[in-house]
Amino acid sequence: MTSATDSPSPASPAAAPARSLDPIFRPRSVAVIGASSERSSIGYALLHNLVTAEFEGALFPVNPKGGAIHSLKAYPSILDVPDEVDLAVVAVPKKVVLPVIDQCLEKGVRGLVVITAGFAETGEEGAALERELVEKIRQGGARMVGPNCMGVINTDRDISLNAAFAPTQARRGSIGFVSQSGALGVAILNVAADLGIGLTQFVSVGNKPDVSGNDMVEYWEDDPDTRVIAMYLESFGNPRRFTEIAKRVGRKKPILVVKSGRTSEGAKAASSHTGAIAGTDVTVSTFLDQCGVLRATTIEELFDIARALDRCPLPAGDRVAVLTNAGGPAIMATDACVNLGMTMAELSEETVAELGEFLPPEASLSNPVDMIASATAESYRRALEIMLADPGVDMVMVINVSPLLTSPDDVLEAITAGAASRGEDADGSGEEGKPVLAVMMATEDFYERIKLESDHPPVFAFPEPAARTLRMLARYSAWRRQPHDEEPPRFDTDDEAVAELLATVDDGYLDPADAMRVLDHYGIPQAGWRQVAVGDDLEAGVEATVAAAGELGYPLAVKAVAPKLIHKSDVGAVVTGLEDEAALRDALAGIASRMDAAGHDLSDFLLQEMVSGGREVIFGISTDPRFGPLLMFGLGGRYVEVFKDVRFGVTPLDAAEAREMIRGIRGVKLLEGVRGDEPVDFERLEEVLLRLAQLAQRHPRVRELDVNPFLAAPKGGKAVDVRIRVGEAGQH
Repeated sequence: MTSATDSPSPASPAAAPARSLDPIFRPRSVAVIGASSERSSIGYALLHNLVTAEFEGALFPVNPKGGAIHSLKAYPSILDVPDEVDLAVVAVPKKVVLPVIDQCLEKGVRGLVVITAGFAETGEEGAALERELVEKIRQGGARMVGPNCMGVINTDRDISLNAAFAPTQARRGSIGFVSQSGALGVAILNVAADLGIGLTQFVSVGNKPDVSGNDMVEYWEDDPDTRVIAMYLESFGNPRRFTEIAKRVGRKKPILVVKSGRTSEGAKAASSHTGAIAGTDVTVSTFLDQCGVLRATTIEELFDIARALDRCPLPAGDRVAVLTNAGGPAIMATDACVNLGMTMAELSEETVAELGEFLPPEASLSNPVDMIASATAESYRRALEIMLADPGVDMVMVINVSPLLTSPDDVLEAITAGAASRGEDADGSGEEGKPVLAVMMATEDFYERIKLESDHPPVFAFPEPAARTLRMLARYSAWRRQPHDEEPPRFDTDDEAVAELLATVDDGYLDPADAMRVLDHYGIPQAGWRQVAVGDDLEAGVEATVAAAGELGYPLAVKAVAPKLIHKSDVGAVVTGLEDEAALRDALAGIASRMDAAGHDLSDFLLQEMVSGGREVIFGISTDPRFGPLLMFGLGGRYVEVFKDVRFGVTPLDAAEAREMIRGIRGVKLLEGVRGDEPVDFERLEEVLLRLAQLAQRHPRVRELDVNPFLAAPKGGKAVDVRIRVGEAGQH
């Protein structure tokens, strides 16, 4: 970030568009409109915080009564302020906000923070007022944070801006924080202060009709002082734009999010397997994962991860080594790491031999390395250096249970020294070393002493949060290493024919034959099939079906088709393995009887060739009204909703992301082959997934789609069943 003396003028037309927020975060002068001498008022708190933070520019209180506030001359109106004003902080009653904004724009103010509430968050009347406010801002060429916000902070010593009414001052650091909640913003600043964590800038975006989280991520993209971007979000205003920004910015610096609203009722109306599994929170998590954004469950966990990303290099993998002086916590650490999917590192013979040269005979030299309670601070330093030099170790968790005769401060100092020898460039990022986290099971006064220090590795009180943090470091590092510069492939498909088929249904499921034709038009292989109408004459329908079976050839399967029939196996509407005409006739009679008993109006019989020898997988599409299409892949068949061994992805999907989805399921070994089985054709699976991604993007009327099962084989594979639900674009 440039200094205050050499930054372009906020009002200058030469200022780059990316710096349009400089009048808000790097102002040379600030007016507080609604400043008050009443100590219990927001207007007083805003001015007080600006004064006590020692803002480096000029301050102008604005109050209709004039006089002096906080020993500063107050002006009746911003138009009465004799100097230029870069930033106006507005804390006035709602009814006078618009006239005040008019005066600010007339004055030439280009940065606005509107604290006042009562806009879109209160209903349609407030929303209309907010739209009028935003229109004024845009016509005036200004930028606005708020309304309904807590304010903004910039801890840069050249600025020292605290234009927020929170009681806690922010400490200087390297984390940029966006909060959508003003009330929670207070808690965020309190937690950061308690943990000794500093910020570069903080913004409470409020209703965010102008400046949003997306804008802040872009603003911090090339800011050298902001090493980590952290966000508390309640909603995504423009998810697709966030995808584009986050994928780009995440290559340079990590983005962390706490997203509220994890529980979901959104899947209740879904009738496909994909829709039933994919609730709103699954969509959000998938969306964030694909963007490389790390999602924390709490503010404290977010700060744990942010602190580690700020102070540690990224690991080359997920192999964890544990160094301790107590067996119990080491077992807890091992359990936590394994349960989170990480790998316990296998120490080399050279490492074990070097450790054995100075550790006592009673020490355990395998991972976890237990130096026993007599371990000294020097033991920690030497052992950590040796373990970090092991090429089979990607990261180390160091645990200390403070005995009576050893100071935890000395141990932490030794850990800090040992961590400094982090070895070579592990992840190819240009940064040297491997991450080290310290678990110091000590008294509260120890944590109070160290919280304002930043030269030591991140410190945790217990192994479990340290393990979660290591997992996040490994996940982010793995995402950074993946190639993401390839464009999604484009396939030659008959989209005009698909659109005509989708147009046959306003809202509901496509006829099974039409659903299969959609797959044909998209080049997705499937079992041979015939669909025969039954109508009112069951006997004639049976004869026509038998004739069609002779054309298709045995063995085959037969399925019932009915207007409201979704899960056929639930009512016995599927019979497989039919070897001849007699078996087919028996099956048709049985299906007709069961359909009648279940209250379904049988309309057609669907015949399909029997496909054997494959492994059942599922492909799916479910459309979220805000995030768009969500793709699913996993182990398929009738138990997909029970085991839920699936992975999700959002469009656009590139080839690397498709590979990650398919190889990321827990049961991937079944597809790779067990007990002599050949592996399935992974390239075919990836191609099918990418073709469905293209279908989802080009045909937004596809609301839900299941290809289940798709029988994956060593050479190719075929779809056996498909359901497609159609609706209007944007309809959920």
